[in-house]
Amino acid sequence: MINSTLSYISCMNDDRIKCVKDSEITITELMIPAYANFGGKVHGGILLSLMDKVAYVCASKFSEMYCVTVAVEGVEFLAPVEVGELVSFKAAVNFVGNTTMIVGIRVESLNVTSGKTAHTNSCYFTMAAKDPNGQLAKVPALKIENDTQLRRFCEGRAIRDFSKQKRALLKSDLSQCSILELKSMVNKERCQVDY
Repeated sequence: MINSTLSYISCMNDDRIKCVKDSEITITELMIPAYANFGGKVHGGILLSLMDKVAYVCASKFSEMYCVTVAVEGVEFLAPVEVGELVSFKAAVNFVGNTTMIVGIRVESLNVTSGKTAHTNSCYFTMAAKDPNGQLAKVPALKIENDTQLRRFCEGRAIRDFSKQKRALLKSDLSQCSILELKSMVNKERCQVDY
């Protein structure tokens, strides 16, 4: 309880506090034939590139600063996107740290002839704000105005913590393990160690 009270007080002492709605954006784009992969669907890399642009717009709008992508979490391709569909990217800042923001993005496709919509992707981009000198810059605090925003903020904090743990794991040095220990780690995996 003391930690949450201190967080609240430090948030209230910050001269910049913004609402989630100050960050919300929706961008819609037509999926053209140049976006197709060899299977005739829209290439996942195209969608990721568009999501990155949307995350930038959302974070920059909220922070009023230049922003860069730090990490991408939870990218899931739930349904294919067809050439000729309209794809809408709905984004908002869900969580803020000192210099970073977690932007939640929901992607929906619309088949204009059938009227059918599909939730095709969701993901979270961690964006960092930079000042004119390229140094990390403090972002506004986030004003929580309803239960959904509170839940998303808490999810964002969990994503931040998970991302830090993941980076630490990826930087861990398995060179300290013996070959016998490494072979033991992969003993029941789908690989064959031939030496």
